[in-house]
Amino acid sequence: MSNIAQISLKVMHTGKLCRVSNHHLPASIMQQAGGSETEVTWEDQQNINKFGRLNNRLHELDDEIKIAKEANENFEDASNELILTDEEVVRFQIGEVFCHVAKDEVEMRIEKMQETTTKHLEKLTDEKESVLAEMANLKKILYGKFKDSINLEED
Repeated sequence: MSNIAQISLKVMHTGKLCRVSNHHLPASIMQQAGGSETEVTWEDQQNINKFGRLNNRLHELDDEIKIAKEANENFEDASNELILTDEEVVRFQIGEVFCHVAKDEVEMRIEKMQETTTKHLEKLTDEKESVLAEMANLKKILYGKFKDSINLEED
């Protein structure tokens, strides 16, 4: 099973626990664990769907942040290796080809690539914080209405 949170509503129906998926929930009446009924409105369904989309984006951002951090570490390692080398011309990979390039130019290129990756990493981190804040707000709204009848946590 994917690491995407399963957003579901638990509905008490004839004594059994049923799950209603978040992508096809009719605006209906849902019975909570305490026996009271709560209507699932169109707006509620939109909030549930939005939470699911945000959760998917959160996982994408986590993957992108991991890749950006690894790239930054690789650039740092390459920069350190350049400091240790005595040669004035080094092999530098451009695409799938290695070219002989002056050491100073390679240092400059690595520095620029590292700056670009760092800026991209900051942007991704900011977006992740924004997504988490929006998800927290939706959790408050949905848990406020549905209490224990909705599960927005990852398993």
